[in-house]
Amino acid sequence: MTVRRSAATLAATAAVLCAAAAPVAVAAPSPSPSPSVALPSGLYGTADPTYDGVWRQSMAFLAQRLEGVTPAAKSVDWLISQQCADGSYAAFRPDTAKACDAKTVRDTNATAAATQALVEVDGHRETVNNSVRWLKSVQNEDGGWGYTAGAPSDANSTSLVIGALARQGQRLADITTPGGKTPYDPLLALAIPCGGKDGGAFAYQADKKGGLAANADATAAAVLGTMGKAMAVGNNAAGKAPSCRPGSGLTPEQTAQNGAHYLAGALAGSGHLNQAPMPGATDTTPQPDFGNTADAVVALSAAGHQDKAAGAVAWLKKNSADWAARSGPAAYAQLILAAHATGDNARDFGGVDLVARLNAAGPEPAAVVTPDPSADTGYVLTEKDQVHSGDDVIGGVWWYIGIGLVLAAIAFFLISGRRKNRQP
Repeated sequence: MTVRRSAATLAATAAVLCAAAAPVAVAAPSPSPSPSVALPSGLYGTADPTYDGVWRQSMAFLAQRLEGVTPAAKSVDWLISQQCADGSYAAFRPDTAKACDAKTVRDTNATAAATQALVEVDGHRETVNNSVRWLKSVQNEDGGWGYTAGAPSDANSTSLVIGALARQGQRLADITTPGGKTPYDPLLALAIPCGGKDGGAFAYQADKKGGLAANADATAAAVLGTMGKAMAVGNNAAGKAPSCRPGSGLTPEQTAQNGAHYLAGALAGSGHLNQAPMPGATDTTPQPDFGNTADAVVALSAAGHQDKAAGAVAWLKKNSADWAARSGPAAYAQLILAAHATGDNARDFGGVDLVARLNAAGPEPAAVVTPDPSADTGYVLTEKDQVHSGDDVIGGVWWYIGIGLVLAAIAFFLISGRRKNRQP
């Protein structure tokens, strides 16, 4: 779920192509500095899009819409053109004139991110619905999703898909497997019980013996997933301090709060999370993980613990500028999502205008409207707020109110006409 999809995801893609094991981690890849393909004019960023083209485009749109920016039409058209006929997305398709085939590595993460992004830019109902249909069709028997269709479920992929389904208007509890599993079930199974080491954290996947190892990236993703929320969340007021609830049979909401407790503790010291050492690395000196820290900020705010994210936000303001400049659009987007979730000013984030820099990474936006800071423009529907109607995008209760008003108007004119006809 972050911009750091470097070696782990590159290895994961190679593993898929070789029909090997599923990836050990999922996040947006660090593109190589020299593009190996011609860059499309509508694409954000100048680095090689082979492993993150759809991801960084989607992240850019999510962040821009929170800040009142409407992407250029050709940018939106480019993202739509990346969709395969069955609704899925690969990380990047250099030649969209060529239909997707068995060699196309369809990616649940890219598909889920594009789905969330296209909901935000509006007017692409069938494109979104097509992706949702595909995501539902590749749900695993345990209720979750892996990085690719059929790969073992992992916390990151499952949470990203949950966000896409929720944002489109699906009732998550109704999306069940033949065995009765919901999308929440695999996340609950990956939650480390409270009371012991790393209690409250989520694992990315269970190991071969069923053991669970705490993974901060997976935890940040799974807090959103177990709350049924998408990546872009509104500015939530601070609540009581998160606590770790022991025991089994916890609800998704309780499990999310346990995850928030773990993240709050992990951030409490230095104000940031560290990168996990790469397999085989000789230098194990802890290195700050900017992307995961930003994701943790969003997760804590979504769980109602904005105050516990304040130290991390201050650290990001002071230290993230160079990282974002090196990493590109997805990094700026992550920082904007973190700023928005905590009520900070993304246009002056430690002296950096994140919105302007993100806008400059792609085609000139169609419109830029500075949002009212007193209004929460980033409210994202959760499962409790949504109305499900098959595979259609639902506009919430206002959709039905609008339909009701139209029907009432029609009825009024019909009745009026009848009354006039009855007059002598």
